[in-house]
Parts: sequence; structure tokens; C-alpha cells
Amino acid sequence: MLQRIPKFVRSFYFITGMLFLVWMLFFDSNDFITQYRMSRELRDKEKDKEYYLEKMAEVQQDREELMGNPELLEKFAREKYLMKRPGEDVFIVVPKKEE
Repeated sequence: MLQRIPKFVRSFYFITGMLFLVWMLFFDSNDFITQYRMSRELRDKEKDKEYYLEKMAEVQQDREELMGNPELLEKFAREKYLMKRPGEDVFIVVPKKEE
């Protein structure tokens, strides 16, 4: 039975190398599956980073517009924070939900 297995497969170095390879691929703390998951997570985080950088640029641009134009600043404060001038009444119109 052992005679049918090629001699290089029965060698100590081949068996040791295969055991090392199996250990590194499946059982080590930095195995192949963990590396794949971590690289996928890194790609997701990089996409999130790009998204948030774009949003930060948009917010910065909106901020510069608001701070440069007092009329836009007043409109923003009235709509977003329901601010009003003294003596004014604020009415909030809530759309009716269709059932």
C-alpha cells in the first residue's frame, strides 16, 4: 500500500510543508479566512470614508453659503429650528398620512 504512494509525498519535508501550509491556511490566527474578512471590511470602511468625506465637503460648502448670506441663514433657522421673530406665530403643517 505504501509502495503505491510516490516517494516525494512520503518524505519528511513534504509532509512537514503540507502540515505547515494547512496550519497557516486554516488554524493560525492570521488564516486565509480571517484575512479575507478583514480585507472585505477594509474595503467597506474605505467606501464609508469616501462617502463621509463627500458629505463633509457638502456641509462645508453649505455652511460657507449660509454664513455668507444672512437671508439664507434666516431661512435655514426658520425651517430647521422653527425660529421666529418677536411677535410672529409659527404654524407647522403636517401632511396627513394615507392609509
